[in-house]
Amino acid sequence: MKRHAWLDRIHQLDPETDFTEIYRISSQYEFPWDTNQSLGFALYRTYAVPSIGRLLARTGEFTERTQKRYDDTVLILDAVVEHGFDSAQGREAIRRMNQMHRRYDISDEDYLYVLSTFVVVPKRWLDEYGWRPYSPHELRAAVNYYRELGRHMGLRDIPETYQEFERLLDDYERAHFGFDQGGRDVSDATLALTASWYPEAFGGAVHTASICLLDDPLREAFGYPRPPALLRKAVRSALRLRGRVVRLLPPRRKPAPARESSQVRGYPNGYRLSELGTFEESGGCPFKAADPTPTDGTDPGHVSPR
Repeated sequence: MKRHAWLDRIHQLDPETDFTEIYRISSQYEFPWDTNQSLGFALYRTYAVPSIGRLLARTGEFTERTQKRYDDTVLILDAVVEHGFDSAQGREAIRRMNQMHRRYDISDEDYLYVLSTFVVVPKRWLDEYGWRPYSPHELRAAVNYYRELGRHMGLRDIPETYQEFERLLDDYERAHFGFDQGGRDVSDATLALTASWYPEAFGGAVHTASICLLDDPLREAFGYPRPPALLRKAVRSALRLRGRVVRLLPPRRKPAPARESSQVRGYPNGYRLSELGTFEESGGCPFKAADPTPTDGTDPGHVSPR
């Protein structure tokens, strides 16, 4: 296979109708590591919105069971990417996600902001650190993929273009980023989790490097001091160097779904999608909706291996 074989395949597909397949190729063949990192960073940004960070801290799920919450989020989102919106696994994953969300008091504006991070942050990450940026074809497919996810979440007034998603994200962050102790607690727990994925001797360096990747508004919202300029430059240059090295590698022949990442550690013997996440009786969802509406789809009863 030549280096751009997958990109050639992508350009044979229609981003208006084949967006799920295009997004799957991009995220599992072309940019699996970058996609995992950038989506994690996308969710991390949302903690700097006090209404989001405060709620996540109040549940205790993201501060006391951080690895499990990370695993569950990755596995639920990955099931849709891997199997598609119309598959039994995809329907079960979306139903599980909606069941959890309906027990929280979350505004539609916050939902749309979170959705916008999934579209905008990976694009910006690849522009900065990827072995190549998204092609216009891939970017349109990513927009349509997350528009479809938003529709399955019952959201309205979803942006139609990347530019609209980007404007929503930038405007929302300018208006809502700010310090909240709950958001800071969730951020600290997340950075500690990231450091735990590496040998203990490197934990402090990983923590510092993570802060070096934060833009100033995000870092200031969490109350972290600004790292030295030379250190920030070194960390970011190292990621750019990684991208240049990956550019020289042959194309991936096998998919790399997020569930196979070494960072997902909580289910060595497999898992059921229907059992992921929080449930009302666990105390993880303190805000119960008055009349939750059931979602369609059937339980595939599938145990997915690592």
